[in-house]
Amino acid sequence: MTTAETGAAGGARSPRYRPIGDYALIGDCHGAALIGSDGSIDWATLHRFDADPVLCRLLDAGRGGFWSLRPRGAHTAARAYLPGTNMLRTEFSTASGCVAVTDFMPVGRRLDAGVNDYVHLNAPAWIVRRVEGLQGSVELETAYRPSCEFARRRLTLVAEDGALRAGAEMPTLFGDLAFVVDGDCAHAGFRVSAGDRRDLVLAGNAVEGDPPTARVDEFFAATRAFWEEWIAYCRYRGPFEEAVRRSALTLKLLTYAPTGAIVAAPTTSLPEAVGGQRNWDYRYCWVRDSSFALYALAVLGYSGEAQCFHEYLLRAIVRSLPEVRPMYGIDGALKLDEATLDHLEGYRGSAPVRTGNGAYLQHQIDVYGQMLDLSLMYQRLGGRLAPQYRRLLAAVAKFVAAHWREPDQGIWEMRGPPRHHVHGKLMSWVGLDRAARLLGGEWTGLAREVADDIRAHGICPKDGALQQAYDGSTDAAVLLAPMLGFEMASGMLEATIARVRRVLGRGDFVARYVGEDGLDGEEGAFLVCTSWLIDAELAAGRVDVARPMIERLVSCANDVGLYAEEVDTADGGMLGNFPQALTHLGLIGNVINLQLSERQGTAAVQGSYADRARHAVTATFGWRGVLAAMWQSRRFARVWSSKRSKLPWP
Repeated sequence: MTTAETGAAGGARSPRYRPIGDYALIGDCHGAALIGSDGSIDWATLHRFDADPVLCRLLDAGRGGFWSLRPRGAHTAARAYLPGTNMLRTEFSTASGCVAVTDFMPVGRRLDAGVNDYVHLNAPAWIVRRVEGLQGSVELETAYRPSCEFARRRLTLVAEDGALRAGAEMPTLFGDLAFVVDGDCAHAGFRVSAGDRRDLVLAGNAVEGDPPTARVDEFFAATRAFWEEWIAYCRYRGPFEEAVRRSALTLKLLTYAPTGAIVAAPTTSLPEAVGGQRNWDYRYCWVRDSSFALYALAVLGYSGEAQCFHEYLLRAIVRSLPEVRPMYGIDGALKLDEATLDHLEGYRGSAPVRTGNGAYLQHQIDVYGQMLDLSLMYQRLGGRLAPQYRRLLAAVAKFVAAHWREPDQGIWEMRGPPRHHVHGKLMSWVGLDRAARLLGGEWTGLAREVADDIRAHGICPKDGALQQAYDGSTDAAVLLAPMLGFEMASGMLEATIARVRRVLGRGDFVARYVGEDGLDGEEGAFLVCTSWLIDAELAAGRVDVARPMIERLVSCANDVGLYAEEVDTADGGMLGNFPQALTHLGLIGNVINLQLSERQGTAAVQGSYADRARHAVTATFGWRGVLAAMWQSRRFARVWSSKRSKLPWP
């Protein structure tokens, strides 16, 4: 339960910026919106994640657009997603009554989609806000100010025929309310009594005939059925099941349906430290997340999403060869030039606000290994490597062979000079090892040479632990070594865990690294690094240590189960872009690996992602396990036969 302050529409007496963790996410697998517990939508992109936002008060409280909806006067708010969906329901209680607001972006399967097809989708690019009176009578107020060109251009709203319009290129707000327009902002007040219902729709696509509010019932039912049916396919049954299901639903939200790309986060420039300059655009797809994503999707039972994601990456990488870029646009775009928006003050004054991401041009040798690792897992899960695909993998392996001895920018995209990062060398070994498994033994000798080089230069002589780079320092990324199948001498894993805990430990969490990185300012603890520490503990056979760490990680989600990129170790607040796909992927991996370890022993969690995926899919779940899980779902029949999740659009 959260308490909201009394204030005028638009939040005149509310805090200028709400905590990052105060937001919930809705979306339609094309765009997304963030809604605060006070009922204000402060970030929204329609049609695609990387579009200019139509609401962006999250990045400038004074200039940014928003759409608020809440009771007048003192009230409290309690919220949760409708079970098994990404539709948010907030109940507001006042002295005079209680109302519920359900926020969602309509999405459903295409009319021509097959029975099991949940990747070919329809979405009208709408945000729907349904208000229902539950008890008594409540006075509400709403305010709407859209953004254009990241609030660079001022708009003029016009109220006519039950709609607010701001020009042909902007969405239209539909709702039968008496809006009072003041330039680029409109306000309205209305009363809702028990049994009443009001629907408001922000429509990103033009509509003909009946207004969008006339189709809310139809779209509400289809959207709810879509999410309920989709999550019914989740195979996982066991501890932390609700956290896994919420993370799976979040990953689906962060998937761009037209291509299968998964964005790192739906936002840009939320800071890694308030007031700092480490503010980046995460609305793109990172290659290094690929193995984590394919592993999570595959072991949870989402073969369609896994296939689409893999095909997207393959298409994008082919276009950039001989380079494999660290990231690509959600449509496979190669050019992601970085720019600063100096007219925006940034979240809580954390300038600059950026679009694009200059790291796309960095040399990061680890992404080549990720590509080959992903391909091995794809094959182990039943994928076919066509001759053209094999030629592509051979070209990637040749690049690794030619360049693994060179320094690079590293996994964390540091803006300083290149170094010989141990994680990059580990991933070079991964690439050559996977090439040998996929294409033949010609790469085996070179893989062994890389491994010997790591052991000669990447281990600290004082404590026997893997270090950040050949010239020293500490980095949480080396915790991935056992999860990549890298053979570690006796005591090396334990020494590496101890070093990371000693140097990078931040209470219950873990920082990324220490040392100069070419950037000013500090940052919080990275939640995915905590996940890597948990996996390392499982690989070391310390289940009794890992389980309470997972419990702590689960407990630090916000009230609706979402995670940002980082956590502020001083006050526990969330930092960085939100919600963060990699954090949710890390949690899913932790829980699956815990179950593997408890059922099959430590050996089951060691080795490559392909090895663990095979264990999880065939041994842990298997075809009997899939059927059993589906029979356990109350929606078994709907998964196979229902047409309710098909959305007729346009």
